[in-house]
Formats: sequence, C-alpha cells, structure tokens
Amino acid sequence: MSDEETNGRPHVREDLPPPAELTPPPPSVAEALSACVRFVHAKYGVLLDGTSDTLSLLDQYVRDARAEIAAKPAALELLATSAGAYLGEVLRREYGAEWLAEGDPSGWRLLFTHVFLSFNPVGLAREALVSAEQEGWHAHLATDPAEQDGVMARLASLPDVDEEEYYLPSTRFDVVGIVFEHLRARMARTGTSDVTFSADDY
Repeated sequence: MSDEETNGRPHVREDLPPPAELTPPPPSVAEALSACVRFVHAKYGVLLDGTSDTLSLLDQYVRDARAEIAAKPAALELLATSAGAYLGEVLRREYGAEWLAEGDPSGWRLLFTHVFLSFNPVGLAREALVSAEQEGWHAHLATDPAEQDGVMARLASLPDVDEEEYYLPSTRFDVVGIVFEHLRARMARTGTSDVTFSADDY
C-alpha cells in the first residue's frame, strides 16, 4: 500500500487535532502490508486502499485463508503478519498511532497517540485466522490500569456476536473504535483532551 494508493493522507477526525503529515510505517510493516495488498488483489482483483471500507474484503480474505492454514499450518505466520500489518495501518490512519515494530512480529505494537491504548495487530490477525485466542501475541487492548474496569464495562454492554464474527478484522476495528471513543470521553471529562502519548509513555 503506497502513499499513491492511499493518497498519503490520514483520515481526518473532527474531534482530534489536525493530523500531521502521515509518516511511512516502519520498513517491516510496509513490506508486510504490501504483501497483504498483493495477496488480496491476486485473489479478488480488488486493490486495498488503506481505508476502513476495505475491511469487509479483509474479512473475506481471512475466512478463505483459514482453509489454507488448515492444510498448510506453516502459512499462518506469513498470512497473520501481512493481514495484521494492514489492519494496524488502517487503525493508525483512522485514529492516530505509531508502530513499534522491531524484531519478531510477536513483539510488534501499535501505540495510540490520542489515548493510552496499545496492542499487537498481528495478534488480532492470528486470532482471526484461527478463530481462537493466541497466547503471547498481545491481541488484548492494553490501557491505563485505572481505565481498565471502565473499558471492560463498556465492552460488556455491547451486543453479543458469534465467535466467528467476534474475531474478524472489521469487528476488531469496531471494538477498538468503541474503546477509543470511551477513553476520549473520559479525557474530555477530566480536561485532558489535549494530552498526547508517544512511545516513551508506553
């Protein structure tokens, strides 16, 4: 997914400060998400453009890839890394975040800028591909411990979904958005809406 393919601009949210020019993702992430774009284009003839509108296609790609992984388990690592990089980049552009992507993908993190929130998008993709939790891949949404109970209560208030839908990239995108909005509302109530977070804070 090149800057040309995504117009090189992050999504503009009216409730956040105007975004700076979006910096490119780290090389390891760029390589993986470009692979995802190629894989999806080869399979469906559609070019992913880095927006949330394309996540329904990523959902279908994940569904179809499950059979491939069942037949060839070694494919999981490549497919999860590529799909996770794409999902993470969509989230980064939508909400504002930076990648920590050094070494093995199990250690990658997406660190949010406008709320204190982090997780590993590759972990989310692995769980989507196997329809089960993946221990050690940090797919859980990590927040300030003081906010955890409120976040859990907010998520508990959501309608139930079946297990297959729960793990899909589009569902996880929606859940991240709900948590993001919850944390932003909390910051507004405490007068800290202008606070931002960097990698040093994590």
